[in-house]
Amino acid sequence: MSVPRTALSPAQLKQLLQNPPAGVDPIIWEQAKVDNPDPEKLIPVPMVGFKELLRRLKIQEQMTKQHQTRVDIIATDISELQKNQATTVAKIAQYKRKLMDLSHRVLQVLIKQEIQRKSGYAIQVDEEHLRVQLDTIQSELNAPTQFKGRLNELMSQIRMQNHYGAVRAEERYMVDTDLLREIKQHLKQQQEGLSHLISVIKDDMEDIKIIEQGLHDSVHFL
Repeated sequence: MSVPRTALSPAQLKQLLQNPPAGVDPIIWEQAKVDNPDPEKLIPVPMVGFKELLRRLKIQEQMTKQHQTRVDIIATDISELQKNQATTVAKIAQYKRKLMDLSHRVLQVLIKQEIQRKSGYAIQVDEEHLRVQLDTIQSELNAPTQFKGRLNELMSQIRMQNHYGAVRAEERYMVDTDLLREIKQHLKQQQEGLSHLISVIKDDMEDIKIIEQGLHDSVHFL
């Protein structure tokens, strides 16, 4: 076993390492020098007798307990950090929901403010152009040959191919399971995207209706 060496002169260190201690086999001493993990800071120290071995064992047990105590402290800190992280994630999600709600409220305030600001004025050209564009998008989404209709057609074709492959006894053709899963996932994402787009457009249409109603009421009021 190696222990931290005291301050020795180079000559003393060389003499100590070259001459094995009393009762130590020179071969074992040479092997101890080879096994020294840090020759620059440590020197081999022989252990003679069970008493010395017991003392070293107690020192190792003491150091092991200290290391275990430190590991327990680190584990406790990690557990506390994980709890704090979970709490922080929950708060972030809560703040995101609150931000969305506040954003919607701000939008409603802006709509009312815009109605008041343009009270008595006719609808401008760019506003009319925007309304026409939104009406066109809504019509395209609702058209049987657009988006939803095409998705339904693709799903029908997939079902027909599966049914056709299941009933044929010879030359049966089956869609690969992974490919079918990817197609369904892609169609699902497309459907969700279209649903979200429709929802946004409906909200915008409602806002436009509110603006038009406000302008209409303002005209009648005048």
